[in-house]
Amino acid sequence: MMVYQLVSKPIKLKEERGMQDSLISVKGLTKRFDKVIANNKVNFEVKPGEIHALLGENGAGKSTLISMLSGVYTPDEGAIYIEGKEVNFASTKDAINVGIGTIYQHLKVIEPMKGKDNIVLGQEKSLFISYKKIYENAQKVKEKYGIDVDLEKYVYDMTVGERQNLEILKVMNRGAKILILDEPTTVFTPQETKKLFKIMQKMKEQGCAIIFITHKLEEVLAVSDRITILRGGKTITTVDIEDVNDPKKLTDLMMGESLDLDIEYVPCKNEKVRLEVKSLSLDSVEQGKKMLDNVEFSLKQGEVLGIAGIAGCGQKELCEALAGIQHISGGEIILEGENITGLDAKSFHDKGISLNFIPEDRLGMGLVGDMDMVDNLLLREYQNKKGLFVDRKSLEPKATEMVEELEIKTPSIHYPIRYLSGGNIQKILLGRELSLNPKILIMSYPTRGLDVKTCYAIYDIVVREKKKGTSVIFVGEDLDVLLKISDRIMVLNQGCVSGVVNAKETTKDQIGLLMVSSIKKVV
Repeated sequence: MMVYQLVSKPIKLKEERGMQDSLISVKGLTKRFDKVIANNKVNFEVKPGEIHALLGENGAGKSTLISMLSGVYTPDEGAIYIEGKEVNFASTKDAINVGIGTIYQHLKVIEPMKGKDNIVLGQEKSLFISYKKIYENAQKVKEKYGIDVDLEKYVYDMTVGERQNLEILKVMNRGAKILILDEPTTVFTPQETKKLFKIMQKMKEQGCAIIFITHKLEEVLAVSDRITILRGGKTITTVDIEDVNDPKKLTDLMMGESLDLDIEYVPCKNEKVRLEVKSLSLDSVEQGKKMLDNVEFSLKQGEVLGIAGIAGCGQKELCEALAGIQHISGGEIILEGENITGLDAKSFHDKGISLNFIPEDRLGMGLVGDMDMVDNLLLREYQNKKGLFVDRKSLEPKATEMVEELEIKTPSIHYPIRYLSGGNIQKILLGRELSLNPKILIMSYPTRGLDVKTCYAIYDIVVREKKKGTSVIFVGEDLDVLLKISDRIMVLNQGCVSGVVNAKETTKDQIGLLMVSSIKKVV
């Protein structure tokens, strides 16, 4: 487990500070959407100078709760209190006015503008607004909380970490004393995560209340003072950090059952190279730049090659190029000694080449939401059939087998898949590709947005396929998982390969450096 040793010992609220008044609290907060109860009598509070983690699986009610705290939704029942006084929000502006600042996972900054111009956005409109005063105050806030961002820099030139710092500066410059961070480190390098934690620590020291939402449990244990667990829209418990000492305890609380969080590692002992990629380049006409530049790597039979990199560094384009979806501008793709460069995805199948792709966008690229499981299986099967007709009935047993084997929760194999959860949709997509017995399986963020139980079910499937000799390209954002499941990890940086390392002989910090540097390290 990665341990972040960069903050002071968590505050002991009861012993050291006394049970002082909460800066923000909610009592009996309930929100319904038609017949669905997203939040059911939620109770939750955060004190001044506290980092409070809010945990729960998908559908637990976290997003709805922070939407009510941010003024996006109005509660159906219950109340929100700021420093003991009940408040009612008719808009996000009302929440901002009482000192609540929310930093969403998808940052709300304007790329063609400089950082300083983004700071002004959303400020009170007036004929006599003083931009100079706003900028001067922003500099003071930067120094007070140690927020590192160049306000003269255009946002499109900023890293993801710098953009998030800009968002934090925006809300703190408006006087926020309660900061809500929604999955802030999803695409961060370890170094950027440490910088964010230092900012959070500074805010904590200044008496701010921080609500920290993340799926990375090691980070929760590193920086939080207390943790509140939501499950099924209800508050399950709130625990002091000293009472919880490992991620498994938190996972069991979130899931309501004990889960095995180990990822089996089976070393790749086969030296036979299945795939070779040579000098692969891909130009983007729309963006006017190279999305992939001279990418080279090999993939062995039964090997898991992890792909790491900051979002937008060419992961998507690489997967699509290897699946025949994107036409490359240079280089070669060689599968088992055969040059398949220039062929499209269908041609791969026509030649008996199984190069199967699990895309990041499940319903946009992988499946058709209005169709049921059988028809979505049909989308793949028809390519392998001869003649004009395909027997749809013959696919029903395969669909039923998938439901049982992958524990897919659906009312029926004829139920439109768009109404299923993200985890079940992903299982259907994965099951369909595996039913074709692929030689190479390309997985692009296969567990993004899924609950812990489903994530580990997918990791088990990857291990099972590896044992069968299937080669796997696994694009992921959780470096802990990549280190456990991969044989080697290739790091992409701005479309180039900055390193290929042995997963069992490297660290998160080393991978993080490769994600932001041009130093090449290949093993």
